[in-house]
Amino acid sequence: MADALAVPPAGGLAAARVRIAPSILSADFARLGDEINRVAPEADVLHVDVMDGHFVPNLTIGPPVVASIRRHCDLYLDCHLMMDNPGPFLEAFRDAGADSCTVHVEIGGTGELIGQMRGLGLHVGLALNPETPFEQCQPWIDRIDLLLVMTVHPGFGGQSFISEVMPKVVRARQAIDALGTPVELEVDGGIDPRTAPVVAEAGARLLVAGSAIFGHDDPVAAARQIRQAAQSTRSAGGPS
Repeated sequence: MADALAVPPAGGLAAARVRIAPSILSADFARLGDEINRVAPEADVLHVDVMDGHFVPNLTIGPPVVASIRRHCDLYLDCHLMMDNPGPFLEAFRDAGADSCTVHVEIGGTGELIGQMRGLGLHVGLALNPETPFEQCQPWIDRIDLLLVMTVHPGFGGQSFISEVMPKVVRARQAIDALGTPVELEVDGGIDPRTAPVVAEAGARLLVAGSAIFGHDDPVAAARQIRQAAQSTRSAGGPS
């Protein structure tokens, strides 16, 4: 299992540099291996969007594709399960090579799902949609490894960034820091060089980007530009 979330640096993950997670949702699936190879030099994590056609109105991939990706690369695989019933599939994702699975707080059964993921040896992620208040996730912060705040409505790539979510990101950053827990704060949706500084200033440290990377002629340069834009805000005095 890759260890991209396993060991926090000195000062905790809140003090870590901004990291980039290219989302393969925007990659060319006819040549997925090549697409991953192209972006790998600037990728800290590979974000895998799994959609079931129920929780969100779209279908994407499942464990067989994750297994193919794992055979092809050793990047940390962050599987975002946009599913209304992820429990029965968690073991299959673990066996396929997922390092972490992120489930949505909106589907309920959060405690049981966290326990199941821990029992399987997966890193535990919890996601919330733009309209979901942070308070629904707050009771679980000390039991998870990653909190994903959606900055678009899940289901499709290429959507516009929802800036109204930023107070929730700030609130999440404050809660994580107050507890002193090494929880990675991730954002997903509409992330590009323009919005990366906004989310970094709010406190996000893991930035998911799809079309802004894979839609670029040079995805490595695109990912680097997003990272540099986010880091420039932190260097200028954004929150740690």
